[in-house]
This record gives sequence, structure tokens and C-alpha cells, in this order.
Amino acid sequence: MARWYIIHAYSGFEGKVRDSIMAEATRMGLDRLVEQIEVPTETITEARRGKKIAVERKFMPGYVLAKLDMTDQVYHLVKNTPKVTGFLGSMGKPQAISEAEATRMLNSKEEAAAAPKTKVKVDYEIGDAVKVLEGPFASFNGTVEALDFDKSRVSVSVSIFGRATPVELNFEQVERSK
Repeated sequence: MARWYIIHAYSGFEGKVRDSIMAEATRMGLDRLVEQIEVPTETITEARRGKKIAVERKFMPGYVLAKLDMTDQVYHLVKNTPKVTGFLGSMGKPQAISEAEATRMLNSKEEAAAAPKTKVKVDYEIGDAVKVLEGPFASFNGTVEALDFDKSRVSVSVSIFGRATPVELNFEQVERSK
């Protein structure tokens, strides 16, 4: 009976490990024992230089989720795969996780794809000179006064008719002055 296991892999090589295990299982005729292998990822939206970009990110770096019918052959297949350091479990013995836990991890992947999170990378700090890119104050220069990461908003002090006026904008509406 196939159960879910967590495989330790070198960080950054999770996709290669997945592909290698599947290819080797097919080559050895063990593909009926290796049902499914997943790299837990999530899709987030980052704002870079005023543009929104969808980026896929691993939410469990260094781990691969695999549904395996654990036999000696499958154990050695996985253990001897390049970039694999072992299984999650005590004393080197693979410890299966519950179906509910695996479903929760896989569902969180689907939920993240259905409603991507917005993560904005800002390259400016409080006190930095910035240029407003869009909106009614486009092309105005100002100084960052406050950052609100929960709401993805920045408060910028711009000079309007010679007076410093605070303006609240989205992170992607502003870029650091060159």
C-alpha cells in the first residue's frame, strides 16, 4: 500500500530529484510502486519596478513529498538518487506521514495557486529619495516617510507649490531615485 513520505534533498535541486526518481523508477520497472512525487510550491506575485510578476516559490525548500509503496527496492532507488540526503524519520528509517497531512500540504499548494499572495520587494527605506511612477503625482520626487507592509502602502512627502505634502501610495507606484 502506498503511503506519503518526505524526502530530504539538496536545497534548489528538488525538481531534479523528483524527475530523477521518476525516470529511474520507470527504467527499473518500479513505476507502479512510485505513485506520485511533488515539490511543495506556491505562486506569489511580486512587484518589481512597477510591474507585477508571478513567481513560483518553494514553501518547503529542501523537501520533496512522495507517495511510495515502500519496498527495499524503492528505498534504495530513492536513497541512491543524486542530491538526496535521506528520508524524514528517526535513525534513517523512513517515517510515513498521514494522508491528512499530505493532503493539507498539497491543498495549500492549490490554494496558493488559486489566490496568489502579493509580496512586494521594495528597494527603498524611510528617508530615501523616490520618484512617483503613476497616479496624480506621477513624475513628482519625494522622500519616504513611512512604510506599511501589511497594506503594501508607502507614505511619501512630495513638494506641491513649495509645501511638503504627505501622499499615500502603493509600493509599486514608487521607485528609488537614481
